[in-house]
Amino acid sequence: MTTNSLTGTATTGSGTETKLPADKLGADKATFLRLLVTQLRHQNPLSPSDGVEFVTQLAQFTSLEQSTQMSQDIAEIRKLLTAQNA
Repeated sequence: MTTNSLTGTATTGSGTETKLPADKLGADKATFLRLLVTQLRHQNPLSPSDGVEFVTQLAQFTSLEQSTQMSQDIAEIRKLLTAQNA
């Protein structure tokens, strides 16, 4: 099974996609941040990481945050619509 942390879906070997719970998205976000900070701490000061690579990682993190927020917003809208129709 592969997990796409940006969309919150998991794909099994058969290609079936399932939605991941919000806490899984939060765990992916925390893992991403830990990896990024660890990478920065352990880089060689005489040969730092490529700036383009660092900016790319920050852009990925921003995209992850936006996707997570959008998912939460859609869930809240769905809840409100369900409450109105009930």
